[in-house]
Amino acid sequence: MSGVGVFGGTFDPIHHGHLRPALELRQALDLDEVRFVPCRQPPHRAAPVASPQARAEMVELAIKGVKGFTLDRRELYREGPSYTLDTLAALRQEMPDERLVLLLGTDAFLGLPGWHGWRALLELAHIAVAHRPGWSLEDGTGLGELTRDRLVAEPGGLAQAPAGRIALVAVTQLEISATAVRAAASAGEDIHFLVPEVVREYIEKTGCYRQR
Repeated sequence: MSGVGVFGGTFDPIHHGHLRPALELRQALDLDEVRFVPCRQPPHRAAPVASPQARAEMVELAIKGVKGFTLDRRELYREGPSYTLDTLAALRQEMPDERLVLLLGTDAFLGLPGWHGWRALLELAHIAVAHRPGWSLEDGTGLGELTRDRLVAEPGGLAQAPAGRIALVAVTQLEISATAVRAAASAGEDIHFLVPEVVREYIEKTGCYRQR
């Protein structure tokens, strides 16, 4: 069964801390595609600094030429809060038999009970949690009820169904913060090696994080 990963976020800006784990998840889960889905209006945090168009353009530049990486702009065109549930529902309607995998970092997964319609997410997709080696759900996640019967022993366990299971995938964790990147760019500091070179050039050229 082929598979599509769904990787959402503000990507304000996209950086190597997003890109490397996404690549490792695609490989570990044997996904044909990872869709980067920039959100327009995050429900649980302040509005992004860069415009929707700028963030989408930076994602497009960052993933150009990377096998299996694509940009999905649907949330940028949708009014109101960018709920992941709505995005997965739309994708499921388009791909009723596809294996969909929602790709989350550990912090996002631990905050899942605060998401809109979070219990329904697994009716639409699997969830793959990118974590650092040695981390486990026993670290006090508050998600025991959800994961007790859903967790697979190996990432390959997601290949047996189109949705409904949870996998933990150890990936390289790059401690890069989009907040820190924005602050450095705003202050005119060098952001080489934090973001792809094409993204650094875009930020410098457009001044999208320049102090106003």
